[in-house]
Amino acid sequence: MRWFQWIALALVSVSLQAQAQRIKDIADIQGVRDNQLIGYGLVVGLPGTGEKTRYTEQTFKTMLKNFGINLPENVRPKIKNVAVVAVHATMPAFIKTGQTVDVTVSSIGEAKSLRGGSLLQTFLKGADGNVYAIAQGSLVVSGFSAQGLDGSKVMQNTPTVGRIPNGAIVERTVASPFQTGDSLTFNLRHPDFSTAKRLADAINGLLGPGMAHALDSASVQVSAPRDPNQRVSYLATLENIEVEPARESAKVIVNSRTGTIVVGSDVRLLPAAVTHGGLTVTIAESERASQPNPFGAGETVITQDSTIDVAQEDSRMFLFDPGVTLNELVRAVNQVGAAPSDVMAILEALKTAGALHGELIII
Repeated sequence: MRWFQWIALALVSVSLQAQAQRIKDIADIQGVRDNQLIGYGLVVGLPGTGEKTRYTEQTFKTMLKNFGINLPENVRPKIKNVAVVAVHATMPAFIKTGQTVDVTVSSIGEAKSLRGGSLLQTFLKGADGNVYAIAQGSLVVSGFSAQGLDGSKVMQNTPTVGRIPNGAIVERTVASPFQTGDSLTFNLRHPDFSTAKRLADAINGLLGPGMAHALDSASVQVSAPRDPNQRVSYLATLENIEVEPARESAKVIVNSRTGTIVVGSDVRLLPAAVTHGGLTVTIAESERASQPNPFGAGETVITQDSTIDVAQEDSRMFLFDPGVTLNELVRAVNQVGAAPSDVMAILEALKTAGALHGELIII
């Protein structure tokens, strides 16, 4: 019996857990990946929103030279309807020659808008320097801008970035190791030794002992048939096996810029007492005119009058018992009415005191 027929029959008897996820949702196949492309080109046809810089002129002259038109060195063409741009695209795995991909076009220089422009033929290169696609076409720009003679300006979205749907034609394919060798490797998107072991055990439970091996916390190697047709069917079955990922380690994530705090469900606290209170100092400045006596020789002067007010909020103290859970921690913090910045200070103090069982990560 062939590989894929045997697997399809065995898959029927696999028991799935309620919290399980498919392998395709938690892991990627090694070698099956996208490739980034980038190029440098010209957008023409702009309604006077282009630019006139040295490198724009140089690029424009080079383009004309490719068509057999040579401009004298001392001639500076008027090219306010031209802009130099960076063009980038992502080439999916297994895409073939002649297929198309979307491209994004971004202004590099001082162009005010790319609306209404068209990208001239631009070579898109990969990291190895080879040309993999050629882009060309009219831009779709969602943003716009308008400026008055007095300097006032209105802008919506970003007028200096546009897209060309299906704007690049693939001219070269990227070799993939998918159809070579006697094995496939699944790479976990969130490396974890427990999850890697569970994934290998789930595959071995379906295929038999020794078919899958966990190489490390991120990779699981699985034996696979060499025939391409069988390999595709084989993988289509494997990626739908469900595995219950291991629970993440206890973490507290603090975003100091936005005030966002995420506490993992496995975070625990040792016995600790926390007091919360705030000292508010308000300083108000006002100006007062000081005038001389009538018929006096003095001058009127402006003096500063400062008023300082200090307010002490009521402090509250709450006690954490051993093994406090996430819900209890949140409830206690909410009872004292702590702001996000205060919660950050409380968590940092608990971690410093050794009372917080979990990794404190500040981003």
